[in-house]
Amino acid sequence: MTTSSDQQDSPASHDNDLQSALRRLSDTEQAARDRLFEFLKIESISTDPAYHHHCLEAAEWCAGQLRELGFESSVRPTEGKPMVVAHWRPEDGEAKPHVLFYGHYDVQPADPLEEWDTPPFEPRIAEHPTYGEVITARGASDDKGQVMTFIEACRAYIETSGSLPVAVTVLLEGEEESASPSLLPFLAETGDELKADIALVCDTNQWDGNTPAITAFLRGLAFSEVTITGPARDLHSGLYGGPVRNPIEVLCAMLGELHGPDGRITIPGFYDGVSEPSQEQRDEWNSLGFDEAGFLAEIGLVEAAGEDRYSLLEQLWARPTVEINGIYGGYTGVGTKTVIPSQATAKISFRLVPGQDPQQVITGFHQFIDQRLPRDARAHFTGEGGASAVGFDMASPEFQAAAQALQDEWDVPPVRLGCGASIPIVESFRNALGMDALLIGFALPDDRIHAPNEKYNLKSFVKGTRSWARILSAFANSPNEKTEDNKPANDA
Repeated sequence: MTTSSDQQDSPASHDNDLQSALRRLSDTEQAARDRLFEFLKIESISTDPAYHHHCLEAAEWCAGQLRELGFESSVRPTEGKPMVVAHWRPEDGEAKPHVLFYGHYDVQPADPLEEWDTPPFEPRIAEHPTYGEVITARGASDDKGQVMTFIEACRAYIETSGSLPVAVTVLLEGEEESASPSLLPFLAETGDELKADIALVCDTNQWDGNTPAITAFLRGLAFSEVTITGPARDLHSGLYGGPVRNPIEVLCAMLGELHGPDGRITIPGFYDGVSEPSQEQRDEWNSLGFDEAGFLAEIGLVEAAGEDRYSLLEQLWARPTVEINGIYGGYTGVGTKTVIPSQATAKISFRLVPGQDPQQVITGFHQFIDQRLPRDARAHFTGEGGASAVGFDMASPEFQAAAQALQDEWDVPPVRLGCGASIPIVESFRNALGMDALLIGFALPDDRIHAPNEKYNLKSFVKGTRSWARILSAFANSPNEKTEDNKPANDA
């Protein structure tokens, strides 16, 4: 027998509520844009102490917006910028799937100001030759516009149905653009309160202006700084040049051997645990029509480097790398100083893929350097650390439900993107809260985040709100299959 409660929570009921929410979003596009513009006017630059009060203002603004919708919302102090935490729970205590939405309210500095076409904290609609109407302002894409896509989806549901199809917790931080120093301590203190079935992170890209995406792979990161010491002090090159070994030459020679002629990395054990992309993944990525030449031309290059046997997308999404991020030693000022330096230093980073252990990679780098050290040269390592790569279970009910919801809105299936960069919050959710994440964003690589004239396509904002409404509805209708103790499934 079907009860009234069953009817209210039936797929048909969820679909009716979804259609009402989608109509509401269509009818209130201007109001949603106005709210986003309010948010964008707040100069919440987290890295500069001069803007601290603006960060507090942004946190209070976010908390107020959520409180207005009926969330239990508060601004939580930390040693740095505060966190915004908000909960929407079913009034009747009914068990529903539970999602944690994460975003950030802080932004990068706007410098150099003279390169902006209009003031960075005076948002406006501009006409773009490719995308039509775009929103321009600091934070439009990273991450205020993305945050508001989710909040507006919740608003439409609550204003039409009086509720949300799933239980929702929102966590917004104010230090993402300044390395998130307060995040891990906050998760340690409040982790039980924040735990959900899955985290939703909206700080990533779609494939192009008409195609959504779910980020399915995140490369990890390891880093080291190596200093080579030779003579006991800097020396006059005329008096000592020739018989004295130069640490800069030693360092450069070793770094020049990091890659073989075919682009493969020569560090011992570097590829241990690394799997090849599956043929299915290769076929899907090859079908995207990615313009390798255009990608390189945009940054003034004409020829791809890296491993010979792999496409550019495979290199970015599924292969590990080693990069020399900085190198210095001796005299670097204006003019000439004929010196043989005592020391030379290089900063090294490694982008990792699932199966690689950051500490093992760093240990292998130590071995690589030690094996090549000549007599009268010593190596010292410092500034080391890292985080593992993350792969997501693309067969999970949540992934499949989100993919179908995105296809329903955009009329094309989402691309399963890899991400060459790392998103530390995802690893934090997994390690600190035992919770997996879905990375669904509506930005584009050419949104000029962190640069002057940052933009966010108006279409991305509008369809982003509608996409989240569909995803929340899909989660309500999806089987909630979790591993024991709500732990995330193994990496894909």
